[in-house]
Amino acid sequence: MRPSGRDLGELRTISIETGVMSHAEGSCLIRMGHTHVLCTASIEEKPPSFLKGTGQGWVTAEYGMLPRATHTRNRREAAAGKQSGRTQEIQRLIGRSLRAGVDRLALGERQIVVDCDVMQADGGTRCAAITGGWVALRLAVNKLITARLVTSDPIMEHVAAVSCGLYAGQPVLDLDYAEDSAAGTDGNFVLTGGGKLVEVQMSAEGAAFSRDEMGRLLDLAEAGMQGLVAAQKAAIA
Repeated sequence: MRPSGRDLGELRTISIETGVMSHAEGSCLIRMGHTHVLCTASIEEKPPSFLKGTGQGWVTAEYGMLPRATHTRNRREAAAGKQSGRTQEIQRLIGRSLRAGVDRLALGERQIVVDCDVMQADGGTRCAAITGGWVALRLAVNKLITARLVTSDPIMEHVAAVSCGLYAGQPVLDLDYAEDSAAGTDGNFVLTGGGKLVEVQMSAEGAAFSRDEMGRLLDLAEAGMQGLVAAQKAAIA
C-alpha cells in the first residue's frame, strides 16, 4: 500500500493554471499533488553570444526553491553567494529537456529563458518543472507566432517528465516525498509526447536494480506520460 493510497501506476492529481504572471510571455502554476512549481517563460530578442550569426535560437532554464518550500527553512542561495551543485544540475536538466522539443532554427536568433520556482516541495520538483516549463514555453512561442515573428512553429512536440521508483519492493509511478525518501531505486524519466526518451536519471538507493526492474519502471513512465500530456493539452487549449 502506498502512503497516499494511490494505485501503483497512478499519477498524483495534476492541475496547470496558466497566465498567472501578467508580465511574462508565458506562465503557469503546476500542481502535482503537494508539489507546486511556478514556471515563467521570457523571450529575449538576442541569442547567447555563442550562437550569434548562426540563425539558431536557444532555450535555457533557471531553477530555484523558495525558503519554506520544504519542512524547514532553506537559506536563499543568493545569500550564500552561489548556487548549489543540485540547483545547477536540475536547471541544466530542465534546459536540455525543453530544447529536445524545439526546432532552434525555426526559433530564430533569440533566447527563451524558462524560470522554475518551487513554491512547495513534496517530491518530483524537477519533473513538475519540466512538465510545467513546457507549458510556459508553449505559451511564449504562441505569442511569437501570433506576432508573426517566426515563420513556422518551433515547438516540435510535447516534453514532460515523471519519477518512478521501487518502493517497498513494488514499482510505483510519480513518487511523493514519503516514497522518494524511502525508495530502494529512484528514477526520473523525461519523454516526448511521442514516447521517445529524452533523458533518464536512475540510481539505486539501496540494493542494485535489475534490467527487468528498470524496464518495468520505464513502462510506468510511458503510461504516465499520457496523463501528463493530457494535462498540458488541457492547459493550453
